[in-house]
Amino acid sequence: MRSMKGEVMLNIPAERAWEMYRNDEIISKINPEMLAHAQYIEGDGSPESLRIFKLGPAVSNYVKESLEKIEKVENGRSVTYTVIGGELHKMYNPYTVTFTFIPVEGKEKDTCIAEWKAEYEPLTPSTPPPEKAKDAALAFLKCFVNYE
Repeated sequence: MRSMKGEVMLNIPAERAWEMYRNDEIISKINPEMLAHAQYIEGDGSPESLRIFKLGPAVSNYVKESLEKIEKVENGRSVTYTVIGGELHKMYNPYTVTFTFIPVEGKEKDTCIAEWKAEYEPLTPSTPPPEKAKDAALAFLKCFVNYE
């Protein structure tokens, strides 16, 4: 299994970033150019839940939508999901992503590290690593600080 990882520093508490990521209404408003709509279509965000992300015009030339099955949740800290539908599923199988929000020691009230980690297997030898997905995810996470 191959893996890729990236992180960004956010000037918001990890708890707030976690709440924003998990809430369909909020995450759909953070940057509609990148993520137009998120919805739990089965379940409540706990393991086995299904969530669909419809991507916005800024990234839809790469991925239009992603259907995700939540595998593991560490409340207030991380969520791991496997992509089971959409364009990424046609490029990689499996394609599993973990988003983690880590408080910065001594600055817990106003700063966290948002980490994106993917484990994947390309379906063909010519399929490139998911650099575009990583870049889009990290750019989207940076938008969290501008949301009120």
